[in-house]
Order: sequence, then structure tokens, then C-alpha cells
Amino acid sequence: MAGLLTGGGYGPLLPRFGLALDNLLGAQIVLADGQMVFADSSQNSELFWAIRGGGGNFGVVTSMLVRLHPIEKVLAGFILFPLDEAMSVLTGYCKFASSAPEELSVLGGIVSAPDGKPCVLLAPTWSGESKRGEEVVAGLARLGTPLFTQLSWMKFQDLLALYDAQLVEGKHYFLRTRSLATLSTEAISEFIAAGNGRTSPHSVIFWHHLRGKATRIPVADTSFGIRGEHFMVEVIGCWDPTSPKKGELHRQWAENLSKALAPVALPGGYPNMLGPDDAEQIPFAYGSNSERLMAAKKRFDQDDVFSSATPLRVR
Repeated sequence: MAGLLTGGGYGPLLPRFGLALDNLLGAQIVLADGQMVFADSSQNSELFWAIRGGGGNFGVVTSMLVRLHPIEKVLAGFILFPLDEAMSVLTGYCKFASSAPEELSVLGGIVSAPDGKPCVLLAPTWSGESKRGEEVVAGLARLGTPLFTQLSWMKFQDLLALYDAQLVEGKHYFLRTRSLATLSTEAISEFIAAGNGRTSPHSVIFWHHLRGKATRIPVADTSFGIRGEHFMVEVIGCWDPTSPKKGELHRQWAENLSKALAPVALPGGYPNMLGPDDAEQIPFAYGSNSERLMAAKKRFDQDDVFSSATPLRVR
């Protein structure tokens, strides 16, 4: 949770309540010199600004004060469409989302259908009034010819548990990320090609749509670098280590899609999914906040004791 709240935090309530870090009200942090401090908007405010997007580059978060929201039940689940409908379904989704209420969020992706073939996923979450939600979600199903639909009202924690099946113990994983301003025809075409060319039925592509409240927070208010509406793409190569296909083949699949998306992607990427070897994207990961973040790094961790997934290095 500390990584989610300090690095960003895309999630199923994002359009309505913002990123996870937008709901971080304060944190207790152990600094590089061993000093324990509390940071919020009124004390150690520059450190509080830095950790909301700058991740674990400044210290160890030992406790957090978090704003909660009373959401008892949500309408959520999965709608699967044939991959050959991807272009029409996803362009239709973009038009649909332009006027969709902020109570709706939709996770999209290219995943395996029950028969193992690649298909298009739309995974809606509705957190508002029930009758309106059923009408809105039904509109998503009409974007194409569903292969499979599973939607129901559930407790929020049960929604999060739906995704546990995607993380199987013993599998090997390789991740890449890109951020797209829009789901352009070019990007959708690359998704389709990557879906058809998967080297493992366990490999998936997901994208999270940042819109709504998260876009109305000025980029300078926190250190998170992208506040404009966009799609954060996760390219997840996943394979069974006992497979006769070597891991490099699966890693290359993810690399190829990442490189194919680069010409239509925004600079940088989501810091929580970038690693130290993502040299091309790291310099742009924090956007216009980079210079101020580096100043905070020099102030709070001059000796580079701490390094998160996307490191800030004192130079």
C-alpha cells in the first residue's frame, strides 16, 4: 500500500476519487539520517509533496493517514469481445467514455478467453446509484458482440479479489509500460498485433483510463507527472518456467510492443512500473516536476540511500 500511495495508484475508483496518492493526507517517514518525521500539508510540506508521486526515493514510510470513502457495493465484472472486434469496440469505448459519469471506471485489455484465444476485455466498475449503473454498464456491452459477460453487485474488497487469479505463484513475469494520450488507431492496431502474436497464453495487456477528478488536480500540487487524461498501459509477459519456450522469447514480446507504442506514447511512463533499466523513459517520468523533485532529493537524501523503482539520483 505504501508503494501504491506514494507512486501513483491507478484503480477502479479513480475517476470519482482521484489517484490513490490524492487521498494520502499525511505520512510518518524515516529519513536517511535516521530521523523520523511526519509530513503533511502543514508540516514538512515539501517532503509531503515529494512522496506523492516520487515514491520511495526519500525515506521509509512507516505509517500513513489516508482519506477513505464509504463505498459498500459496486457493480463490476468482465465483458469479453472477439479480438477481431477490437478496433470498433475500443474506438466506441473512447466515444462512450467522453460523456460517461465519473462513477464509472473501465479497465481495458487484451487477455485470454476461456478457450485460450486472445480477446478484448472491458472490466467496468460502477460505484454510484444502482439503476443508473445498470443502464451505463449495459451500454458497454452494446459496443460489440460479447463472448462472455460476468457482471454483478459485490463488496469492493471482493472486486479487488477478482484480479488475484492474474498473479499465479511460480510463473515468471516481465513488465513494460507506456502512457498514451488516446487510444489511437495506431495504438489499437499494435494491441491487436501483439494479441495475435502472444508467445504465452498467460501474457496480457492492460490499460487504465485516467480521467475525471484526477485530471482536475493541478500537476504542480503533487509530484505525479501526468495529470492530463491518458491511458496507462501495462504490458505483462507471463509464462510457465517449465515451458519449452525460453524466457527471452516472452520478454522480447513485451519489449516489441513497448517499442511499437513508443512513437504514439507520451514521454516517460508510470514510475511504479518503470525499473532502473528503463533509461529512455526515466528522465521524463516525472514531467514538469522533475527539477523540483531533484531539489527535494538533494535536501532529504543527499547520499542516495533510497531508491524506488524509478530512481532519482543526486548528481
